[in-house]
Amino acid sequence: MATATQTAAEIQRLVWLFLPLCNDRQTLLALDTMAAEPSQWSEGHELFQRIRSKTLAAERAGDRLSNTQYCFEEVCAKTLYNLSGFPAPFDKDSPDWIRPNALALAKVLSIPDPDSAIRLGA
Repeated sequence: MATATQTAAEIQRLVWLFLPLCNDRQTLLALDTMAAEPSQWSEGHELFQRIRSKTLAAERAGDRLSNTQYCFEEVCAKTLYNLSGFPAPFDKDSPDWIRPNALALAKVLSIPDPDSAIRLGA
């Protein structure tokens, strides 16, 4: 099982994998900054709410790429918040959804060999 610091580092690694390929980089960069600084993990709840608004808008617009990106971002924000140990955590299985959502985003972005690129703990 990964430590909190390892999980945050994996989130950062994935963010930097996707960052050059995504048009909307604002919340990806916010995730990177948050993951790098444990004192900011408690802000994950607020970041999740910002991302969730974008997810709902992408769903309404039928924007599959953005929706897939934001779903990945949502689970990362939830995970960081949970790592903070603050009250009212998101579902305990939030970290379990990072890989499937990252894999889905890698496929939508046409990243070659997405399984290797997404491998957690690499």
